[in-house]
Amino acid sequence: MPRLLIALLLATSGALAGAAPVSATDDAGHPIRLDAPARRIISLAPHVTELLFAAGAGARLVGVSDYSDFPPAAKIIGSVGGAAALDIERIVMLKPDLVVAWGSGNSASQLARLRALGIAVFDSEPRDFATIASSLERLATLAGSEATGHAAARDFRVRLQTLTSTYQRRATVPVFYQIWRAPLMTLNGQSMVSSAIRLCGGNNIFAQLPQLAPVIGAEAVLQANPEVILTGGDDEAAALADWRRFPSLLAVQRNNLFVINADWLARSGPRLLDGTELLCRQLDSARRKRPS
Repeated sequence: MPRLLIALLLATSGALAGAAPVSATDDAGHPIRLDAPARRIISLAPHVTELLFAAGAGARLVGVSDYSDFPPAAKIIGSVGGAAALDIERIVMLKPDLVVAWGSGNSASQLARLRALGIAVFDSEPRDFATIASSLERLATLAGSEATGHAAARDFRVRLQTLTSTYQRRATVPVFYQIWRAPLMTLNGQSMVSSAIRLCGGNNIFAQLPQLAPVIGAEAVLQANPEVILTGGDDEAAALADWRRFPSLLAVQRNNLFVINADWLARSGPRLLDGTELLCRQLDSARRKRPS
């Protein structure tokens, strides 16, 4: 067989192999099947952007949502709008092979419209550490970057296990996590933040509330009397100063008013372990302040 013909057959074989269908199940249980790994991907939430970069698919991103600012390379990718108000025309114009959405953050009607146009939409909604790790693997499968995604997932699980074995059995610390001041809001036990608090041996004092992000009254916090008050923000004085008006609060008495970069805890991506590790150290600090 002539060498040129052999080369052409090998090239064709390689192209066909590279174009093999890929599939994965998203966080809402929807099966996603692509005829070939996605080469044009759009992210509709900051946590999704972080997951895609960590999974090795950053170079395939042609559009991201507002506030997709990590890693730094994400900042140069054009925006397709805010999470709740997407620019559908721009998304269609970018001709994505795959759109990775945020089920509870994006507009349900806009996501339905994308699906009606025949665009594959992966629903990303990690609510626990295990789902973050598997997201790295599933997104890597759809992007054809399995080696990178599986390595990232493996590293995530190893670090998670180290944190779990170090902190989970330590004395329980009652924690109030504040996400907004006016109105006063928190997160319940189904949130990713609550998972981080549990891993560190903490107890979210409002875990039992039915809403994911309930509005509460200051009286409820005073009655629960948490040992730690935690918030995400850059300015501790602005975020937590209000609580110093209540010197009877245990968290105030012991100066257990802590701030963690909100992106580290609010975004369900690999950096969540950075936030969790810092949270664990903060709860250890609270434990050391207990009377002998």
